[in-house]
Amino acid sequence: MSDRPSAPDAIEQLRALCLALPQVTERLSHGEPTWFVRGKKTFVMASDHHHDDRFGFWCAAPDGVQVELVETEPDRFFRPPYVGHRGWLGVHLDRADVDWDEIGEIVTEAYRVIAPPKLVAELTAQLEAAAAIPD
Repeated sequence: MSDRPSAPDAIEQLRALCLALPQVTERLSHGEPTWFVRGKKTFVMASDHHHDDRFGFWCAAPDGVQVELVETEPDRFFRPPYVGHRGWLGVHLDRADVDWDEIGEIVTEAYRVIAPPKLVAELTAQLEAAAAIPD
């Protein structure tokens, strides 16, 4: 039995991470679940073998992150077609060792790249408030 997440399970986990962010909506784009800030700007797009043999997602990334991660960990990260030239990052979800905490950080950073400053400030306040709550 494989430890790899099934595509539907991985999409559900990715969906939960994206929809937890302020003013995020989801709809299909190019046949794949895609998440938007305020219904307009894409920040994460699922990729279920979209023109290649990979199951994962594509997301916005801060400057330089795509190059660094693809060079240092090409088994986990890739340069996605169509948007890779803009610095977007491809992330494999078809591996046994998917670290969902790390995926959450990547999704949050993608949001920060795309969201307007007011929403980034709202997210920062939410994260700081959550961190201040004792366990």
